[in-house]
Amino acid sequence: MRKWIVALVTAVLILALTACSSSKGTSSSGKISDIPDKISKPVTITFWHAMNGGQEKALQQLVKEFQQTHKNITVKLVNQGNYSDLSTKLTAAAKAHTLPVMAQAYENWMSSYIKNNQIDDLTPYENSTKHGWSASDKNDIVKVFLDSNTFNGKLYGVPFNKSTEVLFYNTDYLKEKKLSVPQDWDQLKNAATKLTGTTGKKKVVGLGFENGIGFDYPAWVRQAGGQYADEKANKLLFNSAEGKDALNFLTNMTKNGTARLAGEDNYMSGPFSNGDVAMYIGSSAGMSFVQSGAKGKVNWATAPLPKGKEAATPFQGTNLVMFSSATPDQKLAAWELMKYLSDKKPTMEWAKATGYVPVRKSVLDDAEWESFIKENPEYAAAEKQFDSGFFEFRSPGTEQVSNILTKEMQAVFLNKESVEKGLTSAAKQGQKVLDQEKDN
Repeated sequence: MRKWIVALVTAVLILALTACSSSKGTSSSGKISDIPDKISKPVTITFWHAMNGGQEKALQQLVKEFQQTHKNITVKLVNQGNYSDLSTKLTAAAKAHTLPVMAQAYENWMSSYIKNNQIDDLTPYENSTKHGWSASDKNDIVKVFLDSNTFNGKLYGVPFNKSTEVLFYNTDYLKEKKLSVPQDWDQLKNAATKLTGTTGKKKVVGLGFENGIGFDYPAWVRQAGGQYADEKANKLLFNSAEGKDALNFLTNMTKNGTARLAGEDNYMSGPFSNGDVAMYIGSSAGMSFVQSGAKGKVNWATAPLPKGKEAATPFQGTNLVMFSSATPDQKLAAWELMKYLSDKKPTMEWAKATGYVPVRKSVLDDAEWESFIKENPEYAAAEKQFDSGFFEFRSPGTEQVSNILTKEMQAVFLNKESVEKGLTSAAKQGQKVLDQEKDN
């Protein structure tokens, strides 16, 4: 899952990456003619990833199927642990000139890699008559995913494991209190209040948030009608009237006891699966954890995020990038694998196996997918939010900013700081980080 333990790339790591001037590769010149006509002899590509458990097994199966139809390509999958481990190892590999051919990467990682000419512009591959996407392919990929991989008009990544935030809710608890599924902030607040207390035979808190609440904050600011940041200007904008409205909304519930953070439970899927929390907001990629934890104990479902002044849903997850140090044949092989993993059938199978969302719109109208959703209705909430989806701030240093926000927001939740003081402090510290990264 995403959030606070995911992709904890520190300023030190980014600085180390920036310092690797000697490890800069020769990035693509942007010419379609640079791409080989074909892969004429066997080629091996290394693919570093951070998929584990059932997600890793699903990736292994897809790669196996890819190699059955691409006999000249051998894919060496290398599990690098979690996302933080992957980022650390990629930084070290850049310094040692041992980068893999391709890897998973978040958009803000990509910003650093682009700055240091370490990943290739994929636009020539995308536009290649022989190897590229057709116009229908480009139109089929969910726009927010394609946009998040586009920097200054150039494509640098292909969307892969994408998730979004959804509302998990205990169906029995809502039924007992005669409540409808919340669709806006007022209904969410009302439901959290009525569900808090003794529900069934348990002491229950109405609503739960993950510990890394600072990573969720951009969505709340947007829903309040504000703007979290200006990526082009590299400026944080959340310390605003709308930002304060959002934080007041959240903290008022935690202070009166109708909402809580995961705390020592680490992830909110645990308390929810045990029936200790009636609702929680978390990643759609966490559904497998709820499925296993709640089995035989809790009846549950999911719904789109309740909206504020407007609907806004963050889409998260990594993309596939290729490193400039690879050979031309390796790059073409990597592009073929990227195309395959983002194709209709593989992205459908990936979504069914993992809880991530398909990256193609055509999947949603496919009879096989419709049958799957009918049997697994909890998967439907994520795809209903494509129209309100947005991608997060991508500048280097954004994770440090989210960590700073999380610390300050938790202080506000615990009555150690006021909303105004907490946001002012977070904005000041966060902007300092962004300015330092920009100057490096």
